[in-house]
Amino acid sequence: MGEPRIQASTLKAFAQDVMRSFGVDDDQVQTVADNMIWSDLVGRYNHGVQRLPILMNRVERGVIQCPCRLEFTKLADSVELLDGGDGFGHHVGWRGMERAIDLAKTHGVGIVGVRNSNFFGAAAFYVQQAAAAGMISLALSNSPPNVAPHGGRKAVFGTNPFAFGAPRRDGRNVILDMATSALAGSTIREHIVKGTPLPSGLAIDEQGEPITDPTKVGSGALLPFGGAKGYGLALMVEILSGVVTGAGISHGVASMYRQFDESGHNGQFFMALDISRWLTVEAYYQRLETLIEVIRGSDPDGKVQLPGENRWRHLNDNTIKGIPLSESTRKALGELCQSRGIGAPWTET
Repeated sequence: MGEPRIQASTLKAFAQDVMRSFGVDDDQVQTVADNMIWSDLVGRYNHGVQRLPILMNRVERGVIQCPCRLEFTKLADSVELLDGGDGFGHHVGWRGMERAIDLAKTHGVGIVGVRNSNFFGAAAFYVQQAAAAGMISLALSNSPPNVAPHGGRKAVFGTNPFAFGAPRRDGRNVILDMATSALAGSTIREHIVKGTPLPSGLAIDEQGEPITDPTKVGSGALLPFGGAKGYGLALMVEILSGVVTGAGISHGVASMYRQFDESGHNGQFFMALDISRWLTVEAYYQRLETLIEVIRGSDPDGKVQLPGENRWRHLNDNTIKGIPLSESTRKALGELCQSRGIGAPWTET
């Protein structure tokens, strides 16, 4: 019969009901659900509702604050620091980018650094938030150490995602969202669930030998993508989101899946750039589409895609047909909602 598909509005209402049953405040319920459902719609299922069980576990243990107290501190006209009050990273991130956009509207550029946050889901969500407001943007976050520096053997950096967004006239915005490691942490968990090995050359043990068993990565380390290049980008993310913000750095960032006695201490960095300060918006769109035509013309068979383009195909398909839920996700969510007396939408008739 295949995987059941649930309409986005139904799945969102379900996720909100689950979060409210755990005492999550309405402000965070809304932003976290928006983030998860968007991730599911665009095919980033490992950042969607399948994260609810681990997040609710952390809420129950008190390491995600509900409600959280957000505090902005002005550092310069276009630069602010946001203390996330140990709230959901999804909520803190949305508010951080929202403020960066507002600052950019006033000053041409807006920068918000974040400390005392948590895991914030897909970085793409935030650059899409800015692109929808007509802004070019960056979104960075550090994460618990799983990645060795180039030439090293022990984990120092997280997968440290880096996202860039640029709006297009048709709304199918350019979105680059990448881990600075050779493999994302969520992909490792997928391999564990499916029982499939990792390709060689992505992770090493303490002796520097390749690891292909995904269950053993935790005792070893992932490698940065592209060797020294990925290492350099991971360092950049750690400095901008961790060092200068006063957030946790390296081993000062807690694992969402292994450390349940403290908040994540994640740091984030958001930048929004007002295109209209450089050229008219129409001129920008024309120039960008000219560049895109050149890019597509590099292959006569039309195989060249823009970063993030596959997301828009998923969005169209999942909006019409509904969001697919894997068996493992249904099982985990079923156990979660059963414990709260909430009906699962895929079992209702």
